[in-house]
Amino acid sequence: MNTSQPNPGERVRHVRFTDDTIAVDLLDGRTIVVPLVWYPRLLNATPAQRLNWQKCGAGFGLHWPDLDEDLSTEGMLRGAPSADAMRSMTA
Repeated sequence: MNTSQPNPGERVRHVRFTDDTIAVDLLDGRTIVVPLVWYPRLLNATPAQRLNWQKCGAGFGLHWPDLDEDLSTEGMLRGAPSADAMRSMTA
């Protein structure tokens, strides 16, 4: 069986946005930068809604309560867009 344990360094330190990207700083010093078009709820959110985030999943995830959006560092590191983005890309 292949089980993957999260790396403790992949926990979220901080989150910041540009007009086009989300950048997640990790505890191990890496930064994940991905396009906001991968996350339509964040893309269409107000700046205040984007800034209202919380760590979740023992620090390996992010939650935006105003948007009902959840992301994991694992998914972002894999380059996985949200299901909403995938639907809009294939529609």
